[in-house]
Amino acid sequence: MENKLLTTEDAKTTSKEKLFDLLSANAKGLSSSDAEQRLKEYGANEIQEKKANPVLKLLRYFWGPIPFMIEAAVIISAVIQRWEDFGIIFALLLLNAGVGFWQERKADNAIELLKQKLALKARVLRDRKWHEVSASELVPGDVIRIRLGDITPADVKLIDGDYLQVDQSALTGESLPVEKHVSDVSYSGSIIRQGEMDGLVVTTGMRTYFGKTAKLVEKAKTKSHFQKAVVKIGDYLIVLAVVLVATIFMVALFRQESTVDTLEFALILIVAAIPAALPAVLSVTMAVGAIALAKKEAIVSRLSSIEEMSGLDMLCADKTGTITKNELSVADVKPAANYQEADILLFATLASREEDKDTIDIAIITKAKADPSIANLLDNYKEEKYRPFDPVNKRTEATIRSSKGENFQVSKGAPQVILKLVSAQGSLIEKVNQEVTAFAEKGYRALGVAKTEANGTWQYAGLIALYDPPREDSAETIKTAKSMGLDVKMVTGDHIAIAKEIASEVNLGTNISLPSALEGQHEKDAQLVVENADGFAEVFPEHKFHIVELLQNKGHIVGMTGDGVNDAPALKQADAGIAVAGATDAAKSAAALVLTKPGLSVIIDAIKEARKTFQRMNNYSLYRIAETIRVLFFIVASIIVFNFYPVNAVMIVLIALFNDVPIMAIAYDNVKYSSQPERWNMRSVLMVSTLLGIVGVFSSFGIFYIGVVVLNLPLPTLQAFIFLKLAVAGHLTIFVTRTRGHFWSIKPGGLLLWSAVITKIIATLIVVYGVLVAPIGWGLAAFVWAYAFAAFVLTDFLKVYFYKLMDHGGIVFHRP
Repeated sequence: MENKLLTTEDAKTTSKEKLFDLLSANAKGLSSSDAEQRLKEYGANEIQEKKANPVLKLLRYFWGPIPFMIEAAVIISAVIQRWEDFGIIFALLLLNAGVGFWQERKADNAIELLKQKLALKARVLRDRKWHEVSASELVPGDVIRIRLGDITPADVKLIDGDYLQVDQSALTGESLPVEKHVSDVSYSGSIIRQGEMDGLVVTTGMRTYFGKTAKLVEKAKTKSHFQKAVVKIGDYLIVLAVVLVATIFMVALFRQESTVDTLEFALILIVAAIPAALPAVLSVTMAVGAIALAKKEAIVSRLSSIEEMSGLDMLCADKTGTITKNELSVADVKPAANYQEADILLFATLASREEDKDTIDIAIITKAKADPSIANLLDNYKEEKYRPFDPVNKRTEATIRSSKGENFQVSKGAPQVILKLVSAQGSLIEKVNQEVTAFAEKGYRALGVAKTEANGTWQYAGLIALYDPPREDSAETIKTAKSMGLDVKMVTGDHIAIAKEIASEVNLGTNISLPSALEGQHEKDAQLVVENADGFAEVFPEHKFHIVELLQNKGHIVGMTGDGVNDAPALKQADAGIAVAGATDAAKSAAALVLTKPGLSVIIDAIKEARKTFQRMNNYSLYRIAETIRVLFFIVASIIVFNFYPVNAVMIVLIALFNDVPIMAIAYDNVKYSSQPERWNMRSVLMVSTLLGIVGVFSSFGIFYIGVVVLNLPLPTLQAFIFLKLAVAGHLTIFVTRTRGHFWSIKPGGLLLWSAVITKIIATLIVVYGVLVAPIGWGLAAFVWAYAFAAFVLTDFLKVYFYKLMDHGGIVFHRP
């Protein structure tokens, strides 16, 4: 049956009965076959991204400062008919563009894969049963249920339920949540802050209010502090190269050398010196890090968050589902006078909904169904109205009609809320509080139950004790976290006695505070309270936000876990917000990291991977600065002081090629995660890289001296001799910079090792057999290898000694 193509305006102005008729649907939902047919007709429920033309993306790699310099060298080579130079430089231009394009596609594909894993889910009524499907599979005519923490997956007409509090500020600009009732419309993309209702899907995808009004633009990716620092290094090296090359150019003009030849050489030297591989190395390293985290069941929603994760020194971990299993079970029942245990379980079950998959509801229903006497009674009652749990009321409520025609209400929730509901007096309050405390001391969570009498007054019925045991790996994981310099603090809304009991079971420490300990405190005093506490209990979302803020103001890099819509502010405020397994869509959208597997160990694994990624980027920075200083200063000093060009233009381009190819593989290198949180220390990086670069300059002048004075080599042979040394030593520099200890302390990654070995062999064959350069034979080539390796070992020992001096001087540089 062909259905009318409706608009959001139709949803607003047309009654729900008429919409059902227009969409050939009803309140019992669609059949699977009908939904499948409609999906083909209407298309997927998603915003169609405007994909950039691959050809245009490729052409962008020929535009910018770095490509312009290479292109200028290509043109000059063609003008002066240096066809060998032209071919090699043009190949470099194509290589840089091709590698950059390929790495960008690889990174985009990785992010696209991660986005798919974060796809929104929707609860839809099909074949008269509730199912959880991808939001992209929704079609007009579907009946869905939206509740607290969900992001509305399509434009829906609300058809059943009490109310919703909807945050649609991102769509309409309204600063406060809007209350919605039956016959109102909830827009796609709006966040449900309170309530639960059923809705009829009217428009999907690009036909929704969001799809029509929000222009989807490719937002610039936020760069982390580390990425910005690396880019600054790139800018510094470009400026350094330009200044030194300008010096060469002025010296050449003063000596009345060929302007065209000097210009070509200068441009090529800039090409070799600037960090052409920088964008590709950045993108592939971050993408590889994100993929590695995904394998650890941690999905990065923003690549820049990897750097923040690597620097975490404080982790505020939610108790439920992170430190504990989040597998509630009924441990005990304490009925009030005139009630039996079976009554309490029956009332609590009637105040629950199995299809909502709430953990408390499931625990109670499972316990009740396990008792035949209770399970048989459930068929005698029908739910007339249901009010779901929300963080303000802290209870659920249901209006029930019995098979005998009696109407009554049942409610379950926080004991203090239930006591307030029944207008409890002193003795009852004292008794319930004692029972709650006794439960808490065993690590049990208490849930109050109430029922209305025939006259409509609420009557206290009893308590249910729920238990959520610690995960088997929590204690060991917390121990590992502490060894990594990470202070773990439990943050929970549960009673302080429960928090202390669970904390003691996982060896976290029992210095658990209440949010009231922060009230009225001076900022610095409050910071000390938070810093010294092992955790906080009985917290509300605003307390989580405040705790994160206080720790950040004290100078800590803070991670915060959460799963609810009310955790979103704290997740957003934290340096690394972590949405735990089973988190609401709103929490996922606010978090930097989304876990797909429960437990604290996943977070620790994610931090380890993030620290490894940080180190790879750090290693690249050390290498890039050291290599530029080593090559550029040697060539410039040779020209100015000795009026000698140690390598020609072709050799410079070949060195650039040989260096760029293996450095790409640094993203896959083996590294050991740091035992302490990572910190970007520019002073240490500049000091170490400058030392290595200067040692390399002296090493190059050493072989220059041997070639001229000892071996008395002719000019073309001498240049090839020096070229091989620069090429071999350049690759070896990678292995010096990748470890803080000796080069053998950490085995290099296979891809990095073999890419360096293969490019060194190619460079050797070029000079041995005289391809594009003068041949030097195997004897001289072997001597260069021996000399370069000896210099490499000496440099490595100097590096280790220099690190010890820095540590002794108080310059801390946490790397293995």
